[in-house]
Amino acid sequence: MSRLFTTVSAITLLTGTAALADAPKVVADIAPVHSLVSRVMDGIGKPDIIVPNETSPHDYRLRPTDAEALENAGLVFWMGEGLTPWMERALDSLSGDATVIELLALDETNTLPFREGALFDAHDHNDHDDRDKEHDDHDDHDDHGHDKEHDDHDDHDDHDHDKEHDDHDDHDDHDHDKEHDDHDDHDDHGHDKEHDDHGHDDHADHDHGEFDPHAWLSTDNARIWLNVIAAKLSSIDPANAGGYFANASEAITELDALDKEVNEMLDTVRGGKFIVFHDAYQYFETVYDFPASGAISMSDASDPGAARIAEIADRIHSENIQCVLSEPQFNANMVDTVMAGTEAKTEVIDPLGFGIEPGVSLYTKLIKGMATSLVNCLR
Repeated sequence: MSRLFTTVSAITLLTGTAALADAPKVVADIAPVHSLVSRVMDGIGKPDIIVPNETSPHDYRLRPTDAEALENAGLVFWMGEGLTPWMERALDSLSGDATVIELLALDETNTLPFREGALFDAHDHNDHDDRDKEHDDHDDHDDHGHDKEHDDHDDHDDHDHDKEHDDHDDHDDHDHDKEHDDHDDHDDHGHDKEHDDHGHDDHADHDHGEFDPHAWLSTDNARIWLNVIAAKLSSIDPANAGGYFANASEAITELDALDKEVNEMLDTVRGGKFIVFHDAYQYFETVYDFPASGAISMSDASDPGAARIAEIADRIHSENIQCVLSEPQFNANMVDTVMAGTEAKTEVIDPLGFGIEPGVSLYTKLIKGMATSLVNCLR
């Protein structure tokens, strides 16, 4: 019996090793995207990550191991040059033969314009034309294209594995043709098609300077991307298509449970007022209908001026702001400055998953961790 068990175990180990060896070489730019890709590839292969989650992605410098990963990649997922402007040149020079998916440029991705100024009013979340079209009814999640994929969260009709994947070539239920027919023939996603001409005709509707690039903090975008990731992996690795789509379907169900849990957490402090360190969280704020009152810094690529800091400090005093959220990568002294003389509390929040081990579970831990920090700060 022990000899039989040993033989079966050895066969299983060899089979698993072969599966990993045969899996496509996949690269993701940041930890949250890497986590979504890892979830879809779970049990089949493991993607590489470029930017460590303790580092700002805006000005990251490629290491030799990163360059090697990009050179060997058959498939690359990245947010876009709005977040990692340095990466496009690296893709051109290193990943010429890879299929490259720019998530912010997908038609299905819900993008939000940058907010103006240091202070946000509640109506800021409703006064953009794009938002009006997508977010008419937040309670029903219509505002996130959620009705397209999740008309019935209990039944998950749109994510039923049998319905979605009767024909892996067409992927109609992912609007895959719609995503890419008009994207300069992105169906083949040949890197030459997407990146030979960096005038970006295929991105005409996605001005990289106009849209907030932190779109991964919308769980609705994560749902969309999980299906895109599964479809793209299946196109280059059809032998594992069933596994990719099954993993994506399970991950979407997990996100539904996550949204419910996070909303229940936030309900205990809903109506509380908070300031964020930099304006990176409006996707999270929109999904969970919990808007911030302002941001100390416009972005993590620039330092705030004295006037902006004074403006934030004045609002904390005048409106009795309860919470100022700091970030692990940035100067905590600025938070101390704007909080001086107030009773506001502070907690650390991070949009990249600082301190969380990269991999399959990072994304859900990231979103739940953000909610936990906010709740702890407002209590």
